[in-house]
Amino acid sequence: MAILRREGNLYLLDLGDDENRFTTDAVAEMAEAVAEVTAAKGERALVTVATGKFFSNGLDLDVLLSETDRAPGYVRSVQRLFSDLLTLPAPSVAAISGHAFAAGAMWALCHDVRVMRADRGFFCLPEIDLGLPFTWGMTALLRARLSPAVAHEAMVTGRRYGGLDARTAGIVDEAVADDEVFSHALAHAERLASKASDAMGAIKARLYAEVVGQLNAPDAT
Repeated sequence: MAILRREGNLYLLDLGDDENRFTTDAVAEMAEAVAEVTAAKGERALVTVATGKFFSNGLDLDVLLSETDRAPGYVRSVQRLFSDLLTLPAPSVAAISGHAFAAGAMWALCHDVRVMRADRGFFCLPEIDLGLPFTWGMTALLRARLSPAVAHEAMVTGRRYGGLDARTAGIVDEAVADDEVFSHALAHAERLASKASDAMGAIKARLYAEVVGQLNAPDAT
């Protein structure tokens, strides 16, 4: 269960303490959280956190692979969530204290700033090993948020990046000790909260216009 709470001008979105997959319920809860932050006024920032081994282990594969009638609509809802966070009119920070895999890794990339644990946990796009091609929208997102060389390596080889490797590759902004991930994420959010505005939303929407168009295309495959 994804739970949003507010502390001063910061919104904390807690993804949970298990694999934190993008179940149908979780996607709805996350979308509601992003909508609440979007609709709020004044200084604010969103920090996404999780506890346990995983930040997020990605899509619900039971829906994706077994419920073929639901899969297209399900993927569209996830991509709409990515689009909404990518264009959030407030700063967003991901506190990556565990594994960020597949859609969980993409969700992290939708944030403005990413702080990752240095000693344990991986950032990974394992779709190549699962035999699952990225959708056009996901491809556009990854191309926009990663350098060409890193996007190629991450998508084509499925490399697992530890925190320090992810920092070197520019995937995350900081790689710090486990007990510093949350505090550093909060520091970024507090520093940037005054930037929240309609202008920020417009800047992001124009900066990522092509990505948003692909993520919200009627055909999600």
